[in-house]
Order: sequence, then C-alpha cells, then structure tokens
Amino acid sequence: MLAQRMHLTKQKNVTLRFRPMAIYQDRRHGGKLLANALKRYADGEDVVVLALPRGGVPVAFEVATALGAPLDVFVVRKLGVPGFPELAMGAIATGGAIVLNREVVDGLQIPEEMIDAVVQAERRELERREREYRGDRPPLDVTGRTVILIDDGLATSASMRAAIAALRPRDGKRRLGEATP
Repeated sequence: MLAQRMHLTKQKNVTLRFRPMAIYQDRRHGGKLLANALKRYADGEDVVVLALPRGGVPVAFEVATALGAPLDVFVVRKLGVPGFPELAMGAIATGGAIVLNREVVDGLQIPEEMIDAVVQAERRELERREREYRGDRPPLDVTGRTVILIDDGLATSASMRAAIAALRPRDGKRRLGEATP
C-alpha cells in the first residue's frame, strides 16, 4: 500500500493511504469493466443500481445497461475539513446518515461546532442536488432489492461509507454491495 504524508499545518499532519487501482480510459470504460465483473447479476429482477453523483453516474450507467437493471442516483456529500475542503473528515447521505472519520477529526482537533457548521452547509447542498438530479421523480424503492452502489473510486471512502450507512438493510430483506472500477 502506498502512503503519502500531507502537511496540513505546522503542528499537525495526516497520513493518507492509497490502494493501487486499475487503469481505465475514462469512467464509461471503467463501468464496462465493472459490468463484466458483475455479470452474475444480469437480468436479476430484484437488482437495482445506485450511482453516487457525479463521478459514479457514467460508471453506473454502463453497469445498469449491461445488467438490464434500473438506475438511480444516491446523493452524498463529502464533509471537507475547514481550510482544506478536499480532505474529507466525513460525509453525509440522502436520508440523513452522517459518517465521520474520527482519525481526521480527532487528529486535527476539529471542534464540534465547526463540524456542525460544515454538516449544515453540506446538507443544504445535498437537498439542492437531490432536487436538481431528481426533480419531482421519487427515488427508486429499494425495499427487498439487491442494491449495487457504485462510485468511480474510493479516495477516503467517506462518501461510500455514508451511502452504505444510509442504505444498510434494517429489515434483513435487502442485499447491499458497493462497487468501484
């Protein structure tokens, strides 16, 4: 596993770990490769594909098309560290799930008030994007379905973990899996 040290302030630093990933031409190509790996789900009547916008949509489109499964979006928002918005301290998802990366939050000593402010701002943006992507169309009903949750990659995995937390089956009647190229 590769590691890169990112210096955030003079006193604090965070180690980010990256796993090697397959090379693909673009997201659609990655989706076609992923669809091939998921072909056992083809034509399953209970299968639904959910894409994490934006990058997961072209990947998931290729998967859903190849599997003959319905496609929908599942909106998540990264919770960026104040002053370093590209570094995720967590994520929120449709349905209200919040996942925090305690290592980042505790390591940088981010106060709860600051976390709450970022959560509120990202919640407003999440709701705006839900309206933009979905309009008046309701989300697909995933009750009792096999859900394949797709993104285009996992940098910190915060967004995927928030989506999984929001979709985790509480009734035991749904199967949930995540996939990235």
